[in-house]
Amino acid sequence: MLSDSNIPRNTIQAYLETHYQVFAETPITLRIGQFNPALAALHDASHVVCSAFITACNPLSRSLDPQANAARQETLAREFEALGLAYVEGIGKHPSNHWPGEASFLVLGVTLDAAKALGNKHDQNAIVWCGADAVPQLILLR
Repeated sequence: MLSDSNIPRNTIQAYLETHYQVFAETPITLRIGQFNPALAALHDASHVVCSAFITACNPLSRSLDPQANAARQETLAREFEALGLAYVEGIGKHPSNHWPGEASFLVLGVTLDAAKALGNKHDQNAIVWCGADAVPQLILLR
């Protein structure tokens, strides 16, 4: 529940408004709560029924320098590879605030529990979960 979170309400609102861009062969922009036919097509083409948009950048919304964020993203990518998970690079960017876009990954076929565990491991406030309905959902972790 959004109301049960320890995350500040304005931060949650920013997450809800963010454009989650996936750098797939056909670029995709995910919006929370909006069916995405390109995502559904990517799921079909990848033979998966779910995915998650995850970053390791800026843990707990604390801004880190670009080099630290890049190192965190590299560690996360290695974890996906060790788990045998396919992923597509992307970026999460609010359309109007001044928070820098965050490098991210759309992880294909990852279960909700595994996605939440990865988000928690990398000190994230939230992930974006995309189920079989191809409607991205904000999943708060705190």
